[in-house]
Amino acid sequence: MQGHTLFLSTRNAHKRKEVQDILGHRFKVVGPEDFGCTDDVEETGQTLEENAVLKAQAYAHLGMPVLADDSGLEIDALDGAPGVFSARFAGPEGSAAHNLQKVLSLMQGKTNRTARFRTVLAYFDGQQMHTFSGAVSGVLLEEARGFGGFGYDPLFVAAGDVRSFAELDSEEKNRRSHRMRALEAWLDFLKGQPGFSNFS
Repeated sequence: MQGHTLFLSTRNAHKRKEVQDILGHRFKVVGPEDFGCTDDVEETGQTLEENAVLKAQAYAHLGMPVLADDSGLEIDALDGAPGVFSARFAGPEGSAAHNLQKVLSLMQGKTNRTARFRTVLAYFDGQQMHTFSGAVSGVLLEEARGFGGFGYDPLFVAAGDVRSFAELDSEEKNRRSHRMRALEAWLDFLKGQPGFSNFS
């Protein structure tokens, strides 16, 4: 049986599935397409936090809890790029494959391959906006490996592992991901809120 209904401010089907898988029966995740919304929220923020808040604010009028996510890959050798521009690193018309190829090209010959995935969640509870974050550190491969996940997952190996995120099954990736860590921080917050006292 589904629990609370949660509006997730994304039209990215991969992200929506990942969040639903992580939250399981506790929430029924709905999104813009369920309300006939087909326009993307313009991400004009200069930080992940600003973009997450913009995406949450865009649907605050719906009268239900809204959760928005902005995530990025931060590469030390590229001074934190692509960061907030991760989804459109290869340009506004660029695909995920183009983004990945651009990173590979820029990282050619780089000996420092440390990087981190970071997620910021913005949660509008009907009255106030709250933000939560999660990160996972690792290194970048010199070539893409694996067929799972999405985005930059084929390039990223989390610290302590030898497999890319794209080589993990979805359950294992979800246990270790930056998105999971941000969601755990949000769930811990919810436990202290009215209506979630028995939440687990």
